Amino acid sequence: MNESRKPVASIGGIRAVNSLILLLFMMASAAWADGPDIEFRPPSTAEDPQTTMIMRDLAARLVPVYQEPDADRYLANLSVLQMAALDYTAADGSRLSLRERRRSTEAGLPVGRGIIYDMYARARAMEAENRSLFADNFATSFREMVSGLDDQDAYTVIRWLETPLPELRNALQAALDGLRNKDRIDQAEAVELIRSYVSFDAYRALNPLIAGLVAEDDNRRYVVDNESIKGAGGAGISAMVIRPKGRTAVLPALFEFTLSGSRNYAKECAAHGYVGVVAHARWNRGSPDGLSPFEHDGDDARAVIAWIARQPWSDGRVGMYGDGYGAFTPWATAKRPPPALKAIATSASIAPGISFPMEGGIFRNSAYRWSLHEPTAMAADRNSDDDEAQWSALDQTWYRSGRRYRDLGRIFGRPNPIFIRWLNHPSYDRYWQKLVPYREQFAKLNIPVLTTTGYYAGSQAADLYFFSQHLRFNPHADHTLVIGPYDDGVMEQGPSATLQGYQLDSAALADLRELRYQWFGHVLKGAAAPSLLKDRVNYQVMGANEWRHAPSLEAMAGQSLKFYMDAGASNETHPLAQHRNAKSAFVQQTMGFVDRMDGGHVPPTELVSKNLETPNGAVFVSEPLGDQTEVNGLFSGRLDFKVNRMDMDLFVMLYEQRADGEYIRLFDPTYEFRASYARDRVHRHLLKAGERQELTFKSERFTSRLLQKGSRLVFVVGISKRPDREINYGSGNDVSEESIADGRIPLKVRWYNDSYIEIPVRGRVAEKP
Repeated sequence: MNESRKPVASIGGIRAVNSLILLLFMMASAAWADGPDIEFRPPSTAEDPQTTMIMRDLAARLVPVYQEPDADRYLANLSVLQMAALDYTAADGSRLSLRERRRSTEAGLPVGRGIIYDMYARARAMEAENRSLFADNFATSFREMVSGLDDQDAYTVIRWLETPLPELRNALQAALDGLRNKDRIDQAEAVELIRSYVSFDAYRALNPLIAGLVAEDDNRRYVVDNESIKGAGGAGISAMVIRPKGRTAVLPALFEFTLSGSRNYAKECAAHGYVGVVAHARWNRGSPDGLSPFEHDGDDARAVIAWIARQPWSDGRVGMYGDGYGAFTPWATAKRPPPALKAIATSASIAPGISFPMEGGIFRNSAYRWSLHEPTAMAADRNSDDDEAQWSALDQTWYRSGRRYRDLGRIFGRPNPIFIRWLNHPSYDRYWQKLVPYREQFAKLNIPVLTTTGYYAGSQAADLYFFSQHLRFNPHADHTLVIGPYDDGVMEQGPSATLQGYQLDSAALADLRELRYQWFGHVLKGAAAPSLLKDRVNYQVMGANEWRHAPSLEAMAGQSLKFYMDAGASNETHPLAQHRNAKSAFVQQTMGFVDRMDGGHVPPTELVSKNLETPNGAVFVSEPLGDQTEVNGLFSGRLDFKVNRMDMDLFVMLYEQRADGEYIRLFDPTYEFRASYARDRVHRHLLKAGERQELTFKSERFTSRLLQKGSRLVFVVGISKRPDREINYGSGNDVSEESIADGRIPLKVRWYNDSYIEIPVRGRVAEKP
């Protein structure tokens, strides 16, 4: 027998000892109480040379006194303490006892993350017992425990093993810093700290070994082909195809058509029993004006789908998925869906002309940056793209110069015809309409669609646009929406327990990528529908720790509450009243376009804050809520105003101000829109300077939150003027042609107290007496 495969000599004895310990522990569990506090001084950093010794000492002191009434949790935590104490033989025995206990109760369930500890403890135990190399022992442990798993479980384990080491280092550092001002810690704090340390220490040892073992396992499981496929007009499209090895039956394919290969889910698709295809968008390099984002992707994706359907391994059915640019391409394809396209699932979408390169009709500087760097993918450009300082400097230089927005590229030294072409189409005109389904074209889309987005996702406007337009023109469309307290990175990175300072409910920590595969399994393989998807709209109610379900956005809220923008109170805040003030009055705002001293202001990124930063905004605050109130959906409003300009760019924001004074953003980013496009994306309707008038709007920011009794609603409305945005001076001309010369006279607007917002709610607000 190969020495590296010899069993650990003391395993049988350890199993017996652990069983006895567990029996005694179970007998004593009725008298269990928290263990005594432990004296502890944390090391300065996670990688301090003293950290291992300090954690070993802490674990060694805790092992003899550690108590926990749940037997499984006891063994799991005990093994971690034993690993930190460097008693790997005992840890291996504890892990073995835990596996034996769970073997009957967890049969048929997906593999658990504890398998990482199983492999690590076994390898360290063999190293100590056989005096052999850890690398060889871990390879043996990996092969023994992973080779017997099915493709999906094996992929999950490998995904865990490939966790970036900095993530674990940062988690350990945060844990150490959290104990910095303490002299003693309790048992629970000690166990969590040691668990964080052992994870970092184990991954630090495993990290150099993973790539080779993964390549070996992949070679055993998958067939990988790199293909060149003829796209529209005969252009070559590069694609990677990964399929399960040894399958003789034809399979459906899951297909992503995206920009680059930095993130590739083809293997993950194959692990879930599909053929995974990832193709890369090409750009029309032969065109006289350079590259052409968006314009050819629909035709190219249809050509790739036709190629997939002809392959001998294909059953003729294709599902498309993606996020970012990869979520635009399924919609571009769906403008004329090919017969083989059977389903699409998107997240963090781009809707050209709706959410990019402008949103709410306002162009973003980030679109210029993207137009230079994303399509070309040149190394030098990507280095520049990483240099945030130079892009911030460009924003400030342009802002202080007062020059036309069209001069942004000239100021940077690289005029770009793509960006200028976009600026030539400020309305949602034919140029944008031809890229994705428009109006009645949605009515012809009869395949299942899954859209995933978040209350704090910058892409929310695009995701909700596709969802609402599809159902508007095809009321019976099989289109499902999943939305919760997520940002744009949720599909790639998974939900984080804390998002920009906001603590998510445990119910929100769902594996949304796995949910996507479950949905594809339902659509393409006849599996049961995922339990989370109980209706067309599935949303997580922040603060309630539960998911709710509704047949439509409108059905989420049984009613709406109207709040008027009262002109009373101080200069800093004004009442947000549930009853209109019969006396006509107004709040006046003045915006000086010439003043550029505000260019250094950085909008806050935290979702929870003690202070409200509202430059250029008027703040309206409600009375405390007399009861819990569930806000669900898209809020709307009517602004009654008089302005001395023919146009203006507005921003609106909603907060919950809790009884403790903290402010919670109900959505993010702030909703901004151009007044002249609020009524109609396609045609511009200028304001009437000097006349009292009304403007209705509906927010493109969705939220769901259970507001607490005693909280207040805070509404902010103001004029948008930022260094990273196009500036609307209100002349009524092409905004991209305007300059500071058009803003010599300050913009003045009066918000009359007939103005109001309507908040969709599930339960009636009780006014505080």
